[in-house]
Amino acid sequence: MNEGGFRIVAMKYTKLSAEMAGRFYAVHKERPFYAELVEFMSSGPIVAAILEKENAVEDFRKLIGATDPSKAEPGTIRALFAKSIGENAVHGADSDENALIEGSFHFSQTEMF
Repeated sequence: MNEGGFRIVAMKYTKLSAEMAGRFYAVHKERPFYAELVEFMSSGPIVAAILEKENAVEDFRKLIGATDPSKAEPGTIRALFAKSIGENAVHGADSDENALIEGSFHFSQTEMF
């Protein structure tokens, strides 16, 4: 466990194709930042991870900050590193249900420990 109390269940360094990034962010397809988001997320390697702890989704979202970096709390990942809503530096699931779906997108059962 790290200082924030998260346990790493799975982690890998990978690269998403534009098609894979489009599928991952399909829920945002009608939003104006979708194309920028897909382009950014497929522009280079990413670190995909599943983190676990009590209230993991809520606590991780506090750590990363608001999706719009101009509205993110000082010291959060997005306040420090994001350029825009489409280039927001980090993704975090917005619910436990979506965390399970998103984790399964990146990892098979044999890759989770």
